[in-house]
Amino acid sequence: MRITVLAGGVGGARFALGLRDAARAAHGDAAEITVVANVGDDMWLSGVKVCPDLDSLLYALAGVNDAERGWGRAGESERVAGELAAYGVGWPWFTLGDLDLGTHLARTALLRDGADLTEATARLAARWPIGATLLPVTNDEVPTHVVTDEGVLHFEEWWVRTRAQLPARRFVQHGLERSRISHAARAAIAGADVLLVAPSNPVVSIGTIVGIPGVRDAIETARAPVVGVSPIIGGQALRGMAAACLATIGVETDAAAVAAHYGARSDDGLLDGWLVAEQDAAAVPRLAELGIVAEARPLLLTPGAPAQQVAADALALAARLAG
Repeated sequence: MRITVLAGGVGGARFALGLRDAARAAHGDAAEITVVANVGDDMWLSGVKVCPDLDSLLYALAGVNDAERGWGRAGESERVAGELAAYGVGWPWFTLGDLDLGTHLARTALLRDGADLTEATARLAARWPIGATLLPVTNDEVPTHVVTDEGVLHFEEWWVRTRAQLPARRFVQHGLERSRISHAARAAIAGADVLLVAPSNPVVSIGTIVGIPGVRDAIETARAPVVGVSPIIGGQALRGMAAACLATIGVETDAAAVAAHYGARSDDGLLDGWLVAEQDAAAVPRLAELGIVAEARPLLLTPGAPAQQVAADALALAARLAG
């Protein structure tokens, strides 16, 4: 059973962890999981290549993430960050932990030695038995910038420094039109038995992934059913300030509205199926009219069994769609 999931951020990392456990429980060693990750948050900072979503996914699957903060490494220290701040280097509001910095240094060295981002990610992931293949959606750089009334900010500055309190006028992925889906990501989508869309930010995580040239074509021609999991529960975006991002593109913070934004695959969109929270069960018949088969299930992604059950329900819906 080959399962490919599009993911980014903390919600994507928690879902990927639950998916690994659910797939193992259902299919044992026959489960092959590939995570195709967002790279729109990536940046060069203090001379190193930082990939926030790839790292969140890697650390969660490796079991070394800081579960309380939702990002970075457990048991982190910040001595190097203090030295950088003393020299006036970097962003004082974006702290690179010492263990985390080791990852960025290793990635940067691999890239400088000629590896592409897919190869560098594989080398980093080989350190731990993560039980999945982790892939950047593209090897090209597509940094997300946010256009505001006070200027253009890198997405991480808008996200971390302003906490999304500065109204965003639009999001721009620089270099998007010149980028291409990686060969590995295309193969993972084309060869999947199940395609899943994690409950990640619909605009800057999933939106960036599917905006990479070649991704939509790969999904459109894939033989696998595509099932998404709503990141909205009862009209609330529980993680990642998704509500502010959705408002910027004129989409209501609502499970059915996000599904409609993705669209039905039968109508040139992304989805065959969509899991909504029990609080949003009223959306199920409305989505059926759009050509999306929806089911209402508990969706709160707490670590452990709840996340595993959410993933199991997504796999079960995909199996029903596949007949």
